[in-house]
This record gives sequence, C-alpha cells and structure tokens, in this order.
Amino acid sequence: MMISELTLHHRTLHLNRFPKKDKETLQAWDAGDEYIINYMEELNLSAPKNILILNDNFGALSCWFNQNHNVTMMSDSFISHQATRTNIASNQCNEIRILNTMDEIPNKVDVVLIQLPKNNRHLIWQLNQLRKALKSEVPVIAVNKARDIHTSTLKLFEKHLGQTQTSLAWKKHRLIFSQANSSTPIEYRDYTGWNVPEHDIYLDNLPNVYSGESLDIGARFMLEHLPVETKIKHVIDLGCGNGVLAIKMARLNPGIKLTCVDESFMAIASAKRNLAQNLTEEHDIDLIANNCLDDLNIKNVDVILCNPPFHQQQTITDHIAWQMFCDAKQILKPGGQLLVIGNRHLGYDGKLSRLFGKRNVSVVASNKKFVILQASK
Repeated sequence: MMISELTLHHRTLHLNRFPKKDKETLQAWDAGDEYIINYMEELNLSAPKNILILNDNFGALSCWFNQNHNVTMMSDSFISHQATRTNIASNQCNEIRILNTMDEIPNKVDVVLIQLPKNNRHLIWQLNQLRKALKSEVPVIAVNKARDIHTSTLKLFEKHLGQTQTSLAWKKHRLIFSQANSSTPIEYRDYTGWNVPEHDIYLDNLPNVYSGESLDIGARFMLEHLPVETKIKHVIDLGCGNGVLAIKMARLNPGIKLTCVDESFMAIASAKRNLAQNLTEEHDIDLIANNCLDDLNIKNVDVILCNPPFHQQQTITDHIAWQMFCDAKQILKPGGQLLVIGNRHLGYDGKLSRLFGKRNVSVVASNKKFVILQASK
C-alpha cells in the first residue's frame, strides 16, 4: 500500500504523485529527498534563506522548505510543476515561485538543492547556468542514488561548476557538495543540431529533449509509415519531442492543422524552432506543454501520433501510455486514427484492444524491435 505521509523532525506532509491515481503504489518522494531534508535540518539555518530547488520531482522539497524559507523551484517537467502546485495547496504551504529550466536563475540565491536529472546534457546545462549566476560562496547540494553517482558525474560538477566532494551513502543515496568557483566558466551551446538526411530534416534539440543527440530508432521507423490522406485536417503529435514526426506529417499532408504536446518545456521550445525552420508552407500550429491531453478543449481530431514514454522520472510505468490512449479516444472523431509505436514487448496491442475493441486495432508495420499499431475510433 502506498504511503502518502512524509513524517520527519516532528512534522508531517501529505504528498501525492501527479497525476493522482486510484490504487497508487508509488510514493511522491524518495530517500534522496529525506537525505537532503535531514542534512539541511541539522544545519539549523537562520531563516529565511533564498533556496533554489532544481528538478523537484513531485514537490516534496518545495513543500518542506517553504515553511521557513523563500523557495524557487525550477524544472523542465510540466508534471513536476503541477505536482508541486497541487502538494503545496493540499498542505496549505506558502506560495513559491515556479520556473522552467530555460528561465534565468534568480538574482538572490543562498542555497541550491538539486535532484539530479536523468539526462547528463540537462545536468551540464543546469551546472553552467548556476556557474554563471551564483556567487562562489553559495553551497550547491545535489542528491541521487549512490549507484548513479559515478566518477564521471563528479567530474561534470568540477568541470562545469567548481570544487566538489561527496557524502557517505545513506539509504542507498549520496549527496554531492559543490560550489560555483571553477576558474574559467565553460560556454555551453543551448542547442545540439543534426540532420536526418533521408528526410531532408534538420533538428535542433535543447538539452532535455528525448533522444536529443540523434534520431531515436522508434521515430525513424515511424517516419516511414505516416498516413497520407486528403481527408486529414487535424493531427496531434502526442509526446512530440523535437517535432520530427509533426514535420514529416505536415510535409506529407499540406495544409493540416498541427497540435504538438509534450510535458517537457524544452521539447516544446525545440519543436517550435524545428517546425519553423523545416516547413516552407504556412500551417496552423499549436504547441502545448501539458500532461497528455488533460483539459484541452479539442474535439474531432483525425489522426493522433503517439510514441509513449514508459517511465516517469526514474520509475518504469505504463500509466502514461494508458492515459495517452484514453485521452486520444476521447478527442478523436468517429473513424479517426491513433497511431502508436512501441517496443514489441510492451504489449500495447492488448491495451488498445481493451479500449477501442479488438477488431478496430491493426498492425501497420513491425520489425524485430518495434511495432506500429493503428486504433480506429
């Protein structure tokens, strides 16, 4: 049974993951959050401090520290933003400032707390932003599972931020202590760009875009099997990433309306840039950071393209794919199509058959690793 109460130092927070699910089995915090909280409480800081928190997964750190301090939370995740807002409201916490990681570091920062992102490119981006903005005496405290903090991780901190050391492990987590005092700040390019020559597409990718250094093999396979039909008027690219599928779909079907949705603000910014530089004709395009298709006032969509993630933060899960499929069915027009690509072992055919009916689900194409499925409403 999932525990929703975090109790430490004679204080209790009620925390939930977002989106909140019935029969949730996962907590909205981990031992890394507890380690940082315990460490900071032992310092007995004189309040209030200006605390900057990076990548607070579901808002546990933001909720804890804003009782006595001024908190700014920065994350590239729309879901993390929503989780933090929801948990702050449910715990009657003070308001905090919530930014995405493309925003500027606040002027006044006394302490930085970081949940390490999965993506090293995103970590390097954040360290470079901190190095340019922070005074050298500002402590930077990061946390991750001990197994994921390698010598190479510490070298990234030393190279892009400054002097770095680590703590002992506690509950399989470790703290990293660093300062913004490297002798020469390293310039870091915002975008990583590369070509997809067989489709005449050039893609720019901000640091936290999925598969941002090369075209992922699932998308490459999907590009070969996109529909071309004169009756297609409105297409949604759900989980759009850098926008490569939307670009190809617009070229194959000139004049369509495009809606690109992703929970990463960097993905949306990258897709916007890539659509602008790869499409020569004018298109009606909406780009939206969101959790799947929550609360979008959209109906009668012809085609939804979907390459679902199978993890949330560090956790493998299929609930995001399931919500994507359910949301898609709601807004497709009768006869509209959901096109899904996934690893063969994920069993999306069974989920789609339950939702759309077995006779309405078919295989568009498959290879040894991937299958493309079409579900018709």
